[in-house]
Order: sequence, then structure tokens, then C-alpha cells
Amino acid sequence: MSTPTRSVVKRRRRSPADWVRHGGLTTLLFALPLLLIFGVFSWYPIIRSAIMAFQKTNLVDTSWVGWDNFIWVLTDPDLPKACLNTLYFLGLALLIGFPIPLIGALLMSEVKKLRGVFTVLAYLPVVIPPVVSVLLWKFFYDGRPAGVFNTLLGYFGLGPFPWLNDKDWAMPALVLEATWAGAGATVIIYLAALIGVPSDLYEAAELDGAGIWKKIWHVTLPQLRGVLFITFILQIIATAQVFLEPYLFTGGGPNKATLTILLMIYNYAFGASLGADYGSATALSVMLAIVLAIFSLIYFRLTKSWSQS
Repeated sequence: MSTPTRSVVKRRRRSPADWVRHGGLTTLLFALPLLLIFGVFSWYPIIRSAIMAFQKTNLVDTSWVGWDNFIWVLTDPDLPKACLNTLYFLGLALLIGFPIPLIGALLMSEVKKLRGVFTVLAYLPVVIPPVVSVLLWKFFYDGRPAGVFNTLLGYFGLGPFPWLNDKDWAMPALVLEATWAGAGATVIIYLAALIGVPSDLYEAAELDGAGIWKKIWHVTLPQLRGVLFITFILQIIATAQVFLEPYLFTGGGPNKATLTILLMIYNYAFGASLGADYGSATALSVMLAIVLAIFSLIYFRLTKSWSQS
């Protein structure tokens, strides 16, 4: 019996006229405004920053200095302190701020009544403008015995604590406020993901005699694995770029205990006078972006199989 030969049909190459006739021009016209807006407000600033990193500029007078800005930043004695403070903030934010939204979402998912009320209360801090939140908590962090938090803790025989006025207390205080302000959005993400967990898995776990903790460990968390990996890397990227809290709470103090990388970038550009050193500021920005991009690529490569399994 002879094996039938397979005929190879060569696909005709589409001409520009075919592309237009099949709606390609219409698609391009609809996408053009989005591409222009994205290019002007996203790609152009990125390219402009990469160029400014090799310039000495105050946005009026500009001269090329090559790698001098990068050398200046790397030899700045404050850079190691800022990097350590940023890593410290990042570590505390992951330790405190990463599990709290997950725990809150799990608790709210078990509530049958008033779930909407709890969801609104959890998301309410996100609605408050960040500057207002920081100024409000700065009032709460009054280090005097009559301060709001010190008064409340005094009823339990604790304190008073110096909060923002002490180098050991300042960074944890910043992390606490940042966690309160940003946890609500993550809670909503986890609640939406929990809706997609098949109820059959919980019923099978109950038939096997699993309690609440075993159901969470063996059913809920594996089903949320992909979402957890995404929120984890997003939180790392966000906390590595922390600026608002150290800027408004302490200005980098006390004794540079809350000086972060983004606060250094701000000080380079606006610390001494308007347009003080945009070249060094953009150089440090580019280095931070490269580090975060490399870390993200490695992270996604290492967790690709885990998140999809």
C-alpha cells in the first residue's frame, strides 16, 4: 500500500492592497491615538531620561558628560545608606504588608453577612488621597505622651513611643502607614480570585475531614498561586520605589534613617535649588530601573513553572 504524498500549498503573500482591504488601515487608524498618547507620555520620557543620564543639565544649559553622572552617583557616600534603607523598608513591607491583605481577604470570604460593608471599609484607605493619609498619620504619630497613638497605648500601660523622632522607630512607622494605605486594593484582588476557586474542591476537602486551616493550605493557596506571585513582584517593585512616606513623614531623617533611593533622586534634582542636578537624578533612576527589570526577569523565569502548575 503506497503512502499518499502530502501536497504543500504555498500561502500567497498578502500585498498592501490585501491588508487595506481586510481592515488593516481601519485598525491602524483606531490604534493610532493610543500609540501617540503612549509614545508621548510613556516612551518619550523614558528615552529622554536615558539621554539626560549622560548629560549635565538644568533643562536650560546642557552639556555631555558621558559616564560622569553614574560615577558621581556610585561614589556618593549616601547611596549605600539609601540602598540599605530601601531594602529595610522592602523587607518590612513584605513581612507586614504582604500577608495582611491575604488574611483579610480570607476572613471576609468566610463572612456571609455584611461582606460588602467590610469590603468598603477595607478599600476606604485607598480612596483617601495619599498625601492626606500621610498627614493624618503624622498627626497620629505625635511622639508626645498626649499623641493619639501614645494615648491609646497608654491605656494598656505601653509607651510613650518616639515614632518618627527615633531612627529605630521611624521606618517601621512608615511601613505601618503604607500597609494601611495600600492593603485595600490587594484585598479586592484576592477576593476576586477567591470567587474563582471551585467549590467542589472545598467539598472534597470536607469529605476528607479537612479543617479550615488544611482547606486554606491545600486548596485556597494553591489556587491563588498565580495571583500571589504577581502581587508579590508588584509589591517589591512598588516598595523599592517608596518616596511619599519618607518625604512627607521625615524628609529622610532622623539622621538619614529613612533616606531611600527615590528620595535621593528627588534631592539630586530639587534638593539644593530648582534644577540642581537632573543628570545625576536620571542616572540613578536609570540604574534603579535596570536593577528592577533584571530582578523581574529573573523572578518570572524562576516562578514560571510554579505559577502555572
